[in-house]
Amino acid sequence: MPLSKIEVCYSHAPETVQALMHAVIQAQREVLQIPEHDRQIRYIEHRPEHFWIPPNKSAKYTLIEICMFYGRSLETKKRLYQTLVKNLTELGIPKDDIFILLQEQALENWGIRGGIPASEVDLGFKVEI
Repeated sequence: MPLSKIEVCYSHAPETVQALMHAVIQAQREVLQIPEHDRQIRYIEHRPEHFWIPPNKSAKYTLIEICMFYGRSLETKKRLYQTLVKNLTELGIPKDDIFILLQEQALENWGIRGGIPASEVDLGFKVEI
């Protein structure tokens, strides 16, 4: 049940926004093995004066931030990075313009299903992969 955010400072057509969101979710389904119904994702388009692009990056600079449960291996994280980049480059975003940040928290720090700690819930998928 990762919470994902895509941040950019350029406009996309609505169908491209949906494709970007789908690309991020598909990478998570493939690598993190999250369930089909799990779609916690936001797309945020900033005005250029509110989003500085790092030097040597283009206007297509895209920040992907994923907040997830602690427990994935380094190999799983590497596969996630590679799959995200593959999916996004297929949509025209240069690989060097993609920045990915993973944030991990313990299950007890997530209140889900009516305020129950995620550590006390059958999630329906494995975290330690």
